[in-house]
Amino acid sequence: MTIPSDPRLRPLEPADSIETPPRPPSPAHRFGTLAVHAGARPDPNTGAVIAPITLSTTFAQKGLGKPVGSYEYTRSGNPNRDDFEEAVAALEHARYALAFSSGSATTATILQSLAAGSHIVSVSDVYGGTHRYFTKVAAAHGVHVTFTPCIEVNVEDLIRPNDTKLIWIETPSNPTLGLVDIRRVATVAHMHGIMVVVDNTFLSPYIQNPLDHGADIVVHSVTKYINGHSDVLMGVAAFNSDELKARLTFLQNAIGAVPSPFDCWLAHRGLKTLHLRAREATKNATGLARALGASPLVKSVNYPGIKSHPQYAIALRQHRDGMGGGMLSFRINGGKEAAERFCQNTRVFVLAESLGGVESLVEVPSDMTHAGIPREQREAAGVFDDLVRVSCGIEDSEDLIADALQALERSVGGTLANSANGVSNNYS
Repeated sequence: MTIPSDPRLRPLEPADSIETPPRPPSPAHRFGTLAVHAGARPDPNTGAVIAPITLSTTFAQKGLGKPVGSYEYTRSGNPNRDDFEEAVAALEHARYALAFSSGSATTATILQSLAAGSHIVSVSDVYGGTHRYFTKVAAAHGVHVTFTPCIEVNVEDLIRPNDTKLIWIETPSNPTLGLVDIRRVATVAHMHGIMVVVDNTFLSPYIQNPLDHGADIVVHSVTKYINGHSDVLMGVAAFNSDELKARLTFLQNAIGAVPSPFDCWLAHRGLKTLHLRAREATKNATGLARALGASPLVKSVNYPGIKSHPQYAIALRQHRDGMGGGMLSFRINGGKEAAERFCQNTRVFVLAESLGGVESLVEVPSDMTHAGIPREQREAAGVFDDLVRVSCGIEDSEDLIADALQALERSVGGTLANSANGVSNNYS
C-alpha cells in the first residue's frame, strides 16, 4: 500500500520523530485573569459578554466550498469548541489545544497517530481506563506498552531504539498519588527523539503545567477539574508542535470523537472558576490528609501536598506553591470490608467514581475504577483492596474531616476494639 505524502494521512512511523518547539512566551496576565478572559470576547453581533451556544451542525456557504464564515460542519470545527480550545491552550502555556468527546477519546486519538510496531513506556499506576486501552485496544493494533513503577530510574533501559515513540506519565498517578520528575524523564526521552505525554487530570492547569517541564503533550479528562461540575464528558490535549497540530487535527476530524458545542460551552464556563475551586479543594485535601494520617485506624496516606510524601520535593518544584491538589488516597485498617464500609458510612462524601467536581467523592479503586486490572498488577502498583480514593470538593473543610472521621470510627473503630477483646463484630 502506498503511504500518502501528506503527513496527516499516515501514522507516526517508528523511524519518525517530532520536534517540539519551545513554549510560547509567558502570558501577560495571571492565571485567574486568563481563566476568565482567554477564548472569551463579546459577541460582535449582539454585544453579549457570554458566547452564545452554536448548536448548528452545518453552516451556510456563499459558493461551492466557500463558507460564509470560518465553519462548514461542526465535526470539523465549531465556535464553542474553538473558544474552549483557545482557553485551555492559554492556561497550559501551549500554542494549541484540541478537544475530544472524553479523556479516553483523547488517549485513543494520540495512540492512533502511532504506526503498528510502535512501543510505549508508561508508569504502572495509571487510570484503569488508560490501562484498558493500552492492553486491550492498542495492543490489538500492534502498539505495545511496557509498564514500569519507577520510570525515572529505568526509562532509558526500557527504550527500544527506533520503536519506542512515546512515554506516558500520570503525575500525580491514579490512585496512589505518586509523582514523576517530568524534566528528568523528558531529558532522556528527547535524547532518543521520543515524545512525552503527561496526564495532568489530577492537578489541572492551575497547579501544574507539564509543557513547562519538557513534556510534548499534556492531556486532561475535562470531565474532572477543568469542567468541575460533574455534568460534562470531555477530554483535551495541549501541545506546541505544528506537526502535532496537523496530525492530531486530522485525526480529530477523521475519527470524529469531538465534544458537542453545549459541552464545550459548559466546560469553558467551568474553566473560569478553576483557580478558585482548585485552591479550595487543595485546602480541603490537605486538612483531610493530616487528619487521616493522625488516625490509628488508617495504615497510610498518599498525598503529595504534605512533607511526609516521599516525593514532596518534586511537588515543590513542579506544582504551584507546592500544592497537592484535591485528590488523596489512604489504606484503611480492616481490609477490603472496612474500605467498603467506610464509603457506605460517609454522609457528606458520595460513593461514586470520577473526581474533580464541586462535590466530594469516595471510592474503592480495586472494585471500581481499577477493577479491570489483574490483582497482581494492581497490587504491584500499590492498589490494594483496602485502598480508598478520595476526591475533595469545595465543601467546608471541617465538615469533610468530621465526616471522614465518623465513617472511620463506624467502619473500623468498633472492629478493632472488639478484635482486641476477642469479640467478633459483623457489620452487615
